[in-house]
This record gives sequence, C-alpha cells and structure tokens, in this order.
Amino acid sequence: MSMNQADVLILGGGLVGATLALALAAHGLTAIVVDPADPAVTLAPGFDGRASAIASASGRLLEAIGVAPKLEGLGCPIESIRVSDGLAPGALDFAPDAGDGVLGTMYENRALRIALHAAVEASERIDLRMQTRAVSVVRDTGGVHAELSDGRHVRAQLLIAAEGRQSPTRDAAGIRLARWSYDHNAIITAFSHARPHENVAYEIFYPAGPFAILPLVPRDGVNRSALVWTVTSADAPAMLKLGERAFLAEAEKKMGGFLGPLSDLAPRSTYKLGFHHAARITADRLALVGDAAHGIHPIAGQGLNLGLRDAATLAEVLVEGKRLGLDLGDASLLQRYERWRGIDTLMVAGATDTLARLFGIPGSGASFVRRLGLRAVQALPPLKARFMAEARGESGDLPKLLQGAMV
Repeated sequence: MSMNQADVLILGGGLVGATLALALAAHGLTAIVVDPADPAVTLAPGFDGRASAIASASGRLLEAIGVAPKLEGLGCPIESIRVSDGLAPGALDFAPDAGDGVLGTMYENRALRIALHAAVEASERIDLRMQTRAVSVVRDTGGVHAELSDGRHVRAQLLIAAEGRQSPTRDAAGIRLARWSYDHNAIITAFSHARPHENVAYEIFYPAGPFAILPLVPRDGVNRSALVWTVTSADAPAMLKLGERAFLAEAEKKMGGFLGPLSDLAPRSTYKLGFHHAARITADRLALVGDAAHGIHPIAGQGLNLGLRDAATLAEVLVEGKRLGLDLGDASLLQRYERWRGIDTLMVAGATDTLARLFGIPGSGASFVRRLGLRAVQALPPLKARFMAEARGESGDLPKLLQGAMV
C-alpha cells in the first residue's frame, strides 16, 4: 500500500523495524517503512551463516502479530543450554521442567527476514519503501516531515529509528552514547556434524571469548549447527583464511569432538565486538529501537531479543496512546516508553558486559573460581530458575505482546 502520510515513519526495515511495523499494523496503526537495502540481496537463496535465538517471549510476539505460521518448520527448538568453562568438568545445564516449554527457537536470520518481509508486503497498513533512504527529516510541533531519495515527501506523527548500530538519525538528534570496543571479533558460520545436537545449545567459555554452538534444523536429514566463535581481533583474519578442513579441525578441537566429525562449512563472516548504550532513547517526536538504542556483547544471545522487547513495548505505548486520542509524538507517551525500557536494557547490557569480562580473565585461578560459580548456580534451583526466565525473556514487566496477547 502506497501512502504519503502515516501514524509513524520507521527508518530501517530490518528484523526489529519490520516487527514493530507489523505490531502496529495488527492494532490498526499505519506505518511508512524506509530501508536502503536491496531485497534481492537480503532475501537471496543460501545461508549466510547468521542465526538468532528467538526467546520464548519473543516467539509469542511473532505469533501474536501473525508471523509465526510463515516460520513453521524452519526453527529448531532450544530444549536446554549447557554452559561450561572450557572443557573442564562442572558444566551448568539449563533445562526446563516438563510442561514448561522450550527456552527458545533457533532460526536462520534469512528465514526471519523472508517471513517478516512477506508479512510487511502483504499488510494494507504498511508502506514499505526498499532501496530508499530519508534525504532530510524535520521534526517539529506539527509532526514529522521527510523527503525521501525517491523524491516523495511523507508525513507522520512520530519518527522511529531502527537503523542499527550506526544510526544517523540518533547521531543527528545529538543523543550521546556510552561506547567501547572489545579487542575481539565474532566469527559466524555453520557446519554439519555426525552426531545429533539433541536440541541443545552449548556455550563454552575460553579466555578469548565464548564458543557458542547453536542447534539448527537438519538439512536433507543432515545434522546442522550454527557457530559464533569469539577470537582476538588480531587472530580473526587468519581464522578466515584457514581452509575449510583446517577451520573445522580447530572447531572440533574447541568442542572436544562431542558432535563427531564436522563437515560442509557455511560461508564465514566476522565483525568486531563492541558495546554501546544510548543516554536516552527518545527525543522530540523520535524513538529509538533495537541496535540504534543499544548494542551488547553476543555472550548470551540476547541482542535481537532486546530489540524485539523494544518493539513490543513501543507498540503497546503507541496503541494505547492512539486509543486515548493522543498525538503519537506526545512527550508523555515517549517518556513512558523511555521509563519502561530503561531499566531492562541497562541491566541486560551491564550483565552481558560483566560476563564477557569475567569469563575473559585468563589463568587457572580465575577458571577455578568460575567453575565454582557454575556449580553454585547448578545447585541453587531458585537462582537457576531466574537465569532461565532471563533466557526466555520472561522477566520484568512484560508488554502484552510478549505474553502472547494483543494490546
């Protein structure tokens, strides 16, 4: 549907921006979504090595807005998570009780992009402008006015930045960031393996960073897992240059061979790890969501889920504001969103940064202390249950969409 005026203008049609647009559309609100990406590239066949753990609460959000049927059969349930300090004894196992449901579901990012893109294109309340960007944006008391690169002029009551870590909209608004880089890179890929993964996600901590093995659905009956391997930044180029056989041999050594021989390596990619947290996530007629607002270490796999919680929260605030007859750019609505998300994002960001630094301390003494900590959590059911609630995205004051209900 083509429109020149909508309730909101969303800059960025990635996983978080598209989810937010669909959540608003499901409640009768309209959105113009502008994204510079070429769908022929982002939706192309083949696996780019990237996969995401969708927490159970985020899964309920996707069900509520009608995306879940498009993902049927494409995700691998995460039935337990095993955490260890290297290959030493004393691992911590997170496994829900019978009847509690899985901890989450692993999806290839491409599957998520295709499902969300199809849902957005099918919506009569969303105008999706791909390969387009905002040339200029004015936010004033009258609303939001933007000139797009296709020559069109569009208006909305609220501007939402979902542009990712390098958000130009956030920077143009003068919103300051707490930001630092880790001296580490994540290497992303996937592989086949001889033994089944039993729907278990593994997080093996080494001084250079976590080595995460994430279960994927089998391909043509062959066992598959995704890999997020943290290495020092100096070692990343050499790891990418290794031949397939040498790379898989190193990976098999890191995991102790428990999945058997590895094969069929997917394309490898890498990115430098960093942390950023916006001092505020709103300004006049502006709200930030996803990586535009916060970027965290992938140590607990919560980055995308944090952004989906932003989307669910902002959708609830805006839907309720619309029902009350408020301007969607009203300062009271934006303040409510800021308060609601502030504590959660800060706590998750702080926890992941602390874990990354704690498990990165070298030496046998530090390793001994970490193993004691893992054993202590394993032996304390209430503490273990709290960690599992965090993994599911079910802690804190949840928006209705994360509970599987409409607003």
